Amino acid sequence: MRRKLLKSVTMIGAALAMSSGVASAETWDMPMAYSATNFHSATGAEFAKCVTTGTGGSIEIKTHPSGSLFKGADIKRAIQTGQVPIGERLLSGHQNENALFGFDSIPFLATSFDDSAKLWKAAKPTLTKILDEQNLVLLYAVPWPPQGLYFKKEVTSVADMKGIKFRSYNSATARLAELSGMLPVTIEAAEISQAFATGVAESMISSGSTGYDRKVWESLTHFYEVDAWLPRNYVMVNKDSWNGASKANQNVIRGCASLAEYTGLYRSIEYTQFTLNGLKAGGMTVGPAGDKLVSDLKEIGVTMTTEWLDKTGSEGKSIVDAFKAMK
Repeated sequence: MRRKLLKSVTMIGAALAMSSGVASAETWDMPMAYSATNFHSATGAEFAKCVTTGTGGSIEIKTHPSGSLFKGADIKRAIQTGQVPIGERLLSGHQNENALFGFDSIPFLATSFDDSAKLWKAAKPTLTKILDEQNLVLLYAVPWPPQGLYFKKEVTSVADMKGIKFRSYNSATARLAELSGMLPVTIEAAEISQAFATGVAESMISSGSTGYDRKVWESLTHFYEVDAWLPRNYVMVNKDSWNGASKANQNVIRGCASLAEYTGLYRSIEYTQFTLNGLKAGGMTVGPAGDKLVSDLKEIGVTMTTEWLDKTGSEGKSIVDAFKAMK
């Protein structure tokens, strides 16, 4: 599949380069929240190169990782308002704007890559429509590895979590902190290392990838595999910028996006065990959570699922029902 996509993009790009001749070039700055070494950023960089090559240089995409151009929380707004034409964002970070953006952060609903793909298939039409209404065109989405819990001490139950300062990155993680007695602190990905080093945060729920990239073993000691959910990063383009691109260039961008979604998923799967091994090599205790902790967390998950369905109404129920019908 990847080979066919790459061949298609190359053929389109070659035809465009031959026909466009002296077409004027555009530079599209693409802000990204995560470090350049993160697999999402690496996938985005390859996508940018694919578009630049495929359009014969008429659209050159330049990526700006680590929140260097816009902080993560500001990226979506920057794309919507045309400050930049394209960017990547964790959409569940905007649950406070629309609870449907948190469909991929419902605890223990989709806990594997296969289930994540089914949930995305169920939710994609609704998410595409919402983004279209916000002047955004969805290009591709890539899941993170399953989310686990990081601590600087051994934790065997939710009772052990009380009073811990917890890094939150969306409404779901903030609510998880509240229901478990922790203290939520909003911290962007680029600020994680400093937050743990200075004691601003003492725990988080995230993938092994985030912890590995930020070398959290310098401050934390335990990672518990709970596979709570698999959130997604999304690459979006401003609708006006999209409509201003030629049909040929739009076809190239779509082709490159399909390739990026495919390779990003592969990377995420491969990166899962690699990063857990990296956490172990850094000195962390890594392994499945105990039965008591899992049981406590699933009780919290039931509460959070009910709350999400209450907020999203029939649209949220339709997504969950469609997902369950695929299982």
